[in-house]
Amino acid sequence: MDSFGSDAAAVYDDRPRGDEDAAVALLASLARGGPALELAIGTGRIALPLAGTGLRVDGIDLSPDMVERLRAKPGGSRLSVTIGDIADVPVEGSYRLIYLVYNTLFNLLTQDEQVRCFENVARHLTDDGLFVVEAFVPSYLVRLRDDQYVDAEHVGADRVQLDVARHDPVTQRLEENHVVLSPEGLRFFPIVTRYAWPSELDLMARLAGLRLTDRWGGWSREPFTSSSRNHVSLYRGPGSTSLS
Repeated sequence: MDSFGSDAAAVYDDRPRGDEDAAVALLASLARGGPALELAIGTGRIALPLAGTGLRVDGIDLSPDMVERLRAKPGGSRLSVTIGDIADVPVEGSYRLIYLVYNTLFNLLTQDEQVRCFENVARHLTDDGLFVVEAFVPSYLVRLRDDQYVDAEHVGADRVQLDVARHDPVTQRLEENHVVLSPEGLRFFPIVTRYAWPSELDLMARLAGLRLTDRWGGWSREPFTSSSRNHVSLYRGPGSTSLS
């Protein structure tokens, strides 16, 4: 909750990643008419344009501040959003598509919570339903010197932003704080993640009765290779087929 309060919500949309359109296009095709459920819906960067394609999109988020920003956007009041823990998937009904984007599965800070999320997602999928997970590949973390770093994310005449991080490979936890220095003073935007390797996610899926059917290196279905920094992984029930 410290990571997604009012300060974070106010600036969350200021720096788009640039792949939002590709993400929406792929998710819309995978939904096959929906309905769809976004875990950690946030300010609606993906959910609102996805709903604009004609799909019914529901959401879950732990942060009332993030959801308030969503509600203030055009169409935001029409989405059904539940305030709650994404590990519990506290909604009724079934969905043809359930998805997580931008590493949000890793906001669950223990392996048990992440496994519980997979299990509860499986309970809410239709027979032909699909669970999509987008996350980073932790390869770069093993190359960190002394398991910590400071990166200059932005250097300007009147503003500097630093990414300060500490990595614990035993707990697979990355503790970051994005520090902004400006004439107005210091601002802190902390984020803690418990990362998992793609193979670990595949095992979580199997425990939940799901299986990996496709994995790409990005939203444009790029091949997933040893140099991929991100992955988009698709999990289905045992009777489903690949979308490659």
